[in-house]
Amino acid sequence: MTRHPEIGYRILSASNEFLYMAKSVFEHQERWDGKGYPKGLKGNEISMSARIIAVADAYDAMTSDRAYRKGLSEIEAVEEIRRCSGTQFDPEVTKVFIEVVLKKQGKY
Repeated sequence: MTRHPEIGYRILSASNEFLYMAKSVFEHQERWDGKGYPKGLKGNEISMSARIIAVADAYDAMTSDRAYRKGLSEIEAVEEIRRCSGTQFDPEVTKVFIEVVLKKQGKY
């Protein structure tokens, strides 16, 4: 599981059409607090596109049903993303994702 950013990076790097996305995919498991992987990047060391992908990917993973569990409700997922803002996720990206993308300003 921890190798999937590297695998995604290699796949995207093999195509000129998707090369611009490779770095973002490689970094999308990095954490705002520096406790992520694969490189342990922190804060603004992580590309903005990777920080955006991290929040969107987490929301999608949380709200999607899996073979081993039912997905969380939108409210539960937003609460978890808010809880992880400033540690796992960039606080500004978190705010924009919730308030602009999900249009949930002040609703949770």
